Amino acid sequence: MTADFQSWASHCQASIENFLDSRLPSVDCVPVRLHQAMRYAVLGGGKRVRPLLAFAAGELGQADVASVTVVAAAVELIHAYSLVHDDMPCMDNDVLRRGKPTCHVEFDEATALLTGDSLQTLAFELVAEKQLTEDAKTQLSMIRQLANASGSRGMAGGQAFDLDNVGKTLALPELEFMHIHKTGALIRAAVMLGAHCSNRLNDEQLNQLDHFAKCVGLAFQVVDDLLDAEATTATLGKTAGKDAENNKPTYVSIMGVREARERAEKLQQDADRILREFGDAALRLRQVTDFIIKREF
Repeated sequence: MTADFQSWASHCQASIENFLDSRLPSVDCVPVRLHQAMRYAVLGGGKRVRPLLAFAAGELGQADVASVTVVAAAVELIHAYSLVHDDMPCMDNDVLRRGKPTCHVEFDEATALLTGDSLQTLAFELVAEKQLTEDAKTQLSMIRQLANASGSRGMAGGQAFDLDNVGKTLALPELEFMHIHKTGALIRAAVMLGAHCSNRLNDEQLNQLDHFAKCVGLAFQVVDDLLDAEATTATLGKTAGKDAENNKPTYVSIMGVREARERAEKLQQDADRILREFGDAALRLRQVTDFIIKREF
């Protein structure tokens, strides 16, 4: 492990981009418009934070890189589908994502809806079609974990809770409950699926990683809320200030900017403390956590 973080991250990002490009349907394949929209929604943008976490967790357990690439791609496809649906008029009604028109603006609402549906099913196709671990029961457990992280007890449920509480004032535990599901569940899945591609980690270590991932998932959302409040649209690549405009409860609206920053730093410290148990093997996980906390777009 000699490459600096930026070189490592760039390599992982390029690897996941190439893999996704190879697995998304060709624009020459019928239905052409749907396949164009799928590729539009996934390729050529994003920081690929979730794949980076999967690769870092895989390195911790010395997992097979090809297997980790598959689960990293699956998590990214679920994330991309969620963005397509979240941007639609029935949800956040946004027109800009990753510096370009959102999927429903570039194509149309029906195509965007089908794009999200198709990206989700492709994710499960990937994790089901290739042997990712030596133990079939472990792979079934991984598929179940991805499903739980994506559905009503995870990301979709968190989004429903978010929509139900627009215009309301939440206590901090309620806000964190929402984001443990809406944002945190898929981040935890990225870490745990990467880790499960290895057979070198015991149950105690996997539980520690799950706790680490919970801290990182919440920290990610705190930083997201800070960026929405303070960064510009040009910097973010999406419409800035949408949370305040839509009267959504956020860490900034509940705690203020200073305390929200302190909350992100505390979550990073908690994550780092967990990773100390793994020593130098957790270097990439520490680096990705630092990248998440200090990102500016």
